[in-house]
This record gives sequence, C-alpha cells and structure tokens, in this order.
Amino acid sequence: MIPIPPHVDMLLAALRRAGYEACPVGGCVRDGLMGREPADWDLATSALPEQTEAALAGYRLVETGLKHGTVTALTAGGPVEITTFRADGTYRDGRHPDSVAFVPSLAEDLARRDFTVNAMALGPAGEVIDLFGGREDLKAEVIRCVGEPARRFGEDALRILRALRFASKLDFSVEPETARRALADRALLDRVSRERVMAELSGILIGPGAGRVLRQYGPVIFQVIPELAPQAGFDQKNPHHIHDIWTHTAMAVDAAAPEPVLRLTMLLHDVGKPAAFFTDEAGVGHFYGHGETGAEMAEGILRRLRCDTATRERVCLLIRNHDIKPPKTPRAARRLLARLGEDAARQLGACWRADNADRPAAVRARNMALIDEWEKLLAEALAGPAPCFSVKSLAVDGRDIMALGVPEGPAVGQALEALFSRVLDGELANRREELLEAARDMIEDCNPRGTDV
Repeated sequence: MIPIPPHVDMLLAALRRAGYEACPVGGCVRDGLMGREPADWDLATSALPEQTEAALAGYRLVETGLKHGTVTALTAGGPVEITTFRADGTYRDGRHPDSVAFVPSLAEDLARRDFTVNAMALGPAGEVIDLFGGREDLKAEVIRCVGEPARRFGEDALRILRALRFASKLDFSVEPETARRALADRALLDRVSRERVMAELSGILIGPGAGRVLRQYGPVIFQVIPELAPQAGFDQKNPHHIHDIWTHTAMAVDAAAPEPVLRLTMLLHDVGKPAAFFTDEAGVGHFYGHGETGAEMAEGILRRLRCDTATRERVCLLIRNHDIKPPKTPRAARRLLARLGEDAARQLGACWRADNADRPAAVRARNMALIDEWEKLLAEALAGPAPCFSVKSLAVDGRDIMALGVPEGPAVGQALEALFSRVLDGELANRREELLEAARDMIEDCNPRGTDV
C-alpha cells in the first residue's frame, strides 16, 4: 500500500464527504509504487471546479487552471493540484487541446494521459487503479504511450521530449513503437515553445540515463539543437579520442555530476569542433580554437532556448575555457582562479574530468594526473591566510594609495592592479603593511627624489 500523507488525505476526505470521487493520480502513484517518496501529489476528482472550491472552503485555494479544471489547495504539507476528470478535445496546434470536456469517469481521464506509468490512480481503499498496464511497464522499466503513440505525440509534441525525460530520469527504456514514433515525429517539436523545450532538455540531462538517451535519440536532440547534428558520426582522427564527437559528448554528459550547469556544459562543450576541424600533413585531426567557437555557438543556442542568464553565462564561460590545459604552477593556478572565480574554477575542474572520461587509457591517466595537480594547487591557493583573487580583495584600497600621495585618477587603479599582479605571482603576501611598503617603493621608483609628484 502506498502511504498517503495527512495533508493529502484530508483533502480526499473533504471531497468524498461532499459526495465526489477523488483519488491521487499520476506521478505520485508511479513514484509510490517504485518505493520513492513523491515530490508532489496531484488529485483527480469528479467534482467540477466550483464544486471543488465549495468542498474545500476551509482551505486557501488558487485558481491555477479553471479552464482545464484545476484548482490548487495550499496546505501545510505543500500545494496540491486538484483537477476535474476530463477528456481533451482536438489539438490543432499540436500542443494544447482546443477544448476540454469534464467527464464523470476516472477511466476517461486516465485514457487521455501520456504514458502508462503516469496513468494510474489510487482508489478509496488504497488500491491501485491501473487500466493500461502501468504496473507491468514499471516492472519492465519501460516508457510506453497510453494508446497509439502517433496520436499521443500528434496531440502534444512535447510528449516526445517527455518520453526521453522519463527514460532518463527513471533510467528506463522506451517501448519500441513509442521510440519509433518519437524519432519519426520529431519535426513536430518545431511547434513547441523554446522555454518548454529547455525545461524538458534540462530534465533529460540530469537523469541517470542521460548519456544512453542522448546516444539512442540523437535525431530528437538535433531537432531542437540542430547545431549538434554534425557531431554524429564525426571521426575525430585524433589519438586522444576514441569515439565520434556525438558519442563522446554523450559519455561526457554521463561522466559529469548531475547538476544542470555541468551537464549542459558537457552537452555543448564540443559544439564548435566540426567547424574548427582540420587535419595536418600526417592526417591527424585538430580542433584549435573550438572552445571559443563553441562558446559563441552555445550563446546563440541558449538564448534561443530562453535559458536563464546566469546559467547561459556560466556555461559559455566553461565552454570557452574547457580546452585549455590545467595550470601546472601555483602562479598559473592563482591567475586562472582570479580570472574565473572560485565556483567557476571548481566547475572547470569537473568539466575537465568529465571530458577526460572518454579517452584512451594512457591519455586518460596522464590527463587525470594534471587535473589532480590542478585541484591540489586550487586547494592550496584557497587555503592561504588572506586569499586574494580580485583587486577588491586586496588588503589595501584606493584611499590607501591616495594617502601615499597618488592623485585621484587612473594612476590609483594602475597601482592597485600592479599590487594585485604581484600578489597573484606570489611576490607579495596580501598583508596591509607589506602592500603599503610595496606601494611606497613603486611610487618612489616612479617619482625619484627631487622631482615633482
């Protein structure tokens, strides 16, 4: 039996006392059957929206989707969406039903849902109501459309990406006919808003099955990011690489921690490679400058997909720097840290590790040693008594420089930059008195005694 939390049970009881059918439905049932704690709970009911509001008069309610029969109850345990049993009308735009009809039957409501594992409900006694084989598909670890896949995808093209997201999130396979139609109908995704594409793509990327899904459904991904299509089957002709670019990309995504920025970076990190490719006289392939090229391409892709600014900027920063070699000296490490900042520097190390996962064994071992040394240098730089990785973090500021006789203006900034450079190089410690003494010496060198300041 799937335990129902008290705040959900109270809503069910209130609706049932008012004479309506009501049951948990969809993802909460799926997750419960898998032994997972549901992230949220959705209820379906025979009550019309206004009847739901009357039955739940003691709750704070938000009319989140009255047109589609949805009311959200705000409870101490979190928000709960309550939707009237419904059947969808035609989908002329390939995304939204032109109309919905409220129906008295739970069976009709379940029949309109996307996948069998999401089309189950819990009855009044806690029994699982499964009309389409969802439990069997859960056991078989399969994502299957309810009814005909061509119809489901024709109604709402976003379901193509949702199928891949669930396959990645649950690490399931996609049932053969559902998979065939997802590939065949991928052009329907052109109708879907870029924001929704971005949301589903992010879900695909952070799932444990992400790399496998990317390899198996490359054409679907290429439909929404056509800039990636040239990677498929692209022979890198380089002894540092084993696979074509797309396979390498999928494996690098898998090797990264399941964090949106890292996974998105690895998806796009080699997008610039085909454009930068050339072979030398020995027939060896090279991709000089592909980090910069890739960052420019990623900027356009992520803007098109309406990616948020912070994520877009960080992903492009990491792509721009992913093909530089890890610093080997404390000075170089401090300078890279100053240029990127601590968070981005740590993420760049994670990207280097993910990129290195798909390499010949000898290359992988050599690169890993360099990455290990970089992370050691990074830790040492951050462990200092007064870490300094920007002019603002110097133990002196512009007022201190002016107090030494430098007039307000560009010379003050130049003096601070010179001090900062020497701190990064390890020539000076970031201590106030030492920096002031160095500043006095610089001023003296620029203005020998007997000359006008």
